[in-house]
Amino acid sequence: MYIPKADGSRRALSIWCLEDKIVQQALTTVLNAIYESDFLGFSYGFRQRRGQHDALDALSVGLSRRKVNWVLDADIQSFFDRMDHDWILAFLEHRIGDKRVLRLVRKWLTVGVMTEAGRERVERGAPQGAVISPLLANIYLHYVLDLWTQQWRQRTARGDVIVVRYADDFVLGFQYDFDARSFQSGLRERLGKFGLNLHPQKTQLIRFGRFARRICRAKGEGKPPTFDFLGFTHYCTIARTNRRFMVGRKSIKKRMRSQLLEIKKALRKRLHHSVGDTGAWLQRVLRGHLNYYAVPGNQPSLHYFFIRVKRYWLRALRRRSQRHRMNWVRFGELWRRFAPSIVLSHDYPALRFDAKTRGRSPVR
Repeated sequence: MYIPKADGSRRALSIWCLEDKIVQQALTTVLNAIYESDFLGFSYGFRQRRGQHDALDALSVGLSRRKVNWVLDADIQSFFDRMDHDWILAFLEHRIGDKRVLRLVRKWLTVGVMTEAGRERVERGAPQGAVISPLLANIYLHYVLDLWTQQWRQRTARGDVIVVRYADDFVLGFQYDFDARSFQSGLRERLGKFGLNLHPQKTQLIRFGRFARRICRAKGEGKPPTFDFLGFTHYCTIARTNRRFMVGRKSIKKRMRSQLLEIKKALRKRLHHSVGDTGAWLQRVLRGHLNYYAVPGNQPSLHYFFIRVKRYWLRALRRRSQRHRMNWVRFGELWRRFAPSIVLSHDYPALRFDAKTRGRSPVR
């Protein structure tokens, strides 16, 4: 089947039976134990004991502590749909000698997608919805991107370079612009050898770092450009306490508006549900939002999100009756009963990063 994507295109989704999921999970557990020692420190996506906020912490610490003046925000276009099957099996053969395992993986890769016209075979890509696909993607990018980037950084780069990758979305920081442009050119050539290419709209090279604000102001360019990574817009700012450079983070506006629109539609569908049921559902939604977006410095976006949700719920409650009996006083009691308090769910990036790495930083 196909599901819509945010950009208007469609994504093929494979739905597996229980037996296939069990076998895939068993093989994924074995392969994770093998490849976890091979994966590099700056790879965070779909790995054990690593998540989005670990990648965000590493990026914030790297941009703040290293000599970074340029940022390359890169995204591989339709990565999961363009992975070459022969290359996937060739990479697996480096560590897996059992032909039965390779044959099983090949069957999963070529299973295809069920459509109204019948089964549609695929020649490229990993089936999205399969348990093993995230691991196969990590293995693919490990050989195609990570090892090459590590070698380029050690042998070619003249200045500091930091790397943080989460699946097919990755950010690099450079000290010198000629390093950044040289890497970007080499990266396009490298990805092309494996049937991949950078997304033209989601890939950008921008000035970013501790001197970006001063340089942009001197050139009359206004504020330094920003970039998006893992749900947050990153921008240059200064700390209130010591007036030193720091990386600011706020919720991506486009994604936040999309979430608010979904909540608005859901509240309309729940128009005739009991107030208690709707309030309990809304409480779970808001807590889930806080669990991810309640990071230091993002309080304005959180307050805006809560205010919009609050107004949507009040409007929905007033539509239940033509007499408009729900006033702000009564609604305030309901809101205090169900809405969680806006408190930070995550520590400051440097504190958590140092506590987890204990000086063995993968951002180097």
